[in-house]
This record gives sequence, structure tokens and C-alpha cells, in this order.
Amino acid sequence: MIYDIMSDEFDEAVRQAGHRAFLATLAAGLPVFYRDHDGLYVMQQPDGRKFEIRWIPGAPSGSNYEVIRELTAAAA
Repeated sequence: MIYDIMSDEFDEAVRQAGHRAFLATLAAGLPVFYRDHDGLYVMQQPDGRKFEIRWIPGAPSGSNYEVIRELTAAAA
């Protein structure tokens, strides 16, 4: 399907594609990194656990973040 990039339909198609990629990454056993609605940087593990992280600028990939705390259901 072809979408007008300025349309609500395009926005929804992009959102759905991003969500599918998010789920596929977790299903592959890999963590997903994102910024949540409160502005926290989060790493979500495939088992559902979520951690607030801090990025380490200039560090090599794979070691360029540190875990600050695990986010509980009440904090997430």
C-alpha cells in the first residue's frame, strides 16, 4: 500500500512497523533500548524486566551503557 507521508495512515503504519520490530527483537532474545514517556533511557530484556540505563559516550558498542536501577511495575 502507498501512503501519503503527511497522513494519519502513514503515521499509524510507521508506529505498527516499529512495534513489530520491537517485538521481533525481544523474540530473538535481544534487549531493546528506548526512551520512555518520562524521558528515561530504558533497556528492556526479553523476559520483560526493564532497567533504567545511562549512556557512556565514546565507549565501545556493547559496553556503552550502565544500569542505574531495575524498574519495577510501579516505577515503569
